[in-house]
Amino acid sequence: MHPSDCKLLIFDWDGTLADSIGRIVEAMHVASERSGFELRDDFAVKGIIGLGLPEAIRTLYPDIGDAQLVEFREYYADHYIAAEAVPSPLFEGVLESMEAFRAEGYHLAVATGKARRGLDRVLKAHGWERYFDITRAADETASKPHPLMLEQILAHCEVRPEQALMVGDSSFDLQMARNAGMASVAVSYGAQSIEALKLFEPRLAIDRFSELHAWLNQRA
Repeated sequence: MHPSDCKLLIFDWDGTLADSIGRIVEAMHVASERSGFELRDDFAVKGIIGLGLPEAIRTLYPDIGDAQLVEFREYYADHYIAAEAVPSPLFEGVLESMEAFRAEGYHLAVATGKARRGLDRVLKAHGWERYFDITRAADETASKPHPLMLEQILAHCEVRPEQALMVGDSSFDLQMARNAGMASVAVSYGAQSIEALKLFEPRLAIDRFSELHAWLNQRA
């Protein structure tokens, strides 16, 4: 796609807009320890960020039972919510770029592995309850990389896949975009390495969020 064709920008939250990866990794380690499971290393935990929480836990611990999963999720949520009493900050350039996108008339959306309760909490903390045209959370639709949440966003905004961009920091974001027939943008500062993300052939790879605005402003 050419930048001038884009009408809809869809963003992952954790690791793309918000600098929250460290807190997620820490909460997963705490939940593992309290549940009596062997700790996975930071690399492994970062590799599941973007999935819905149940899918993420089962990826790390395939043999976990249903009751253990409920307990694990509670431990994770307790620690993460306490840590988020002061919300994870937005990455540098996010606020300014998002204001520019709004002023320029783009549709804006969020597609996240968070649960609805968690997403609503962080949106409220940043004063963004009504900022986006639509937001989709993992517990109200299919988890990434299934394309359903993107398809729902496209339908709501009445935009075709070729007029939209998915911006994310994980392979699940980029695979979801590919599954939806949509172009993607990879960010290098989140959960997964840019080398891993480039395997999914993103339209653009950026080291700073503000680079997205500069690219979209190309008109040639």
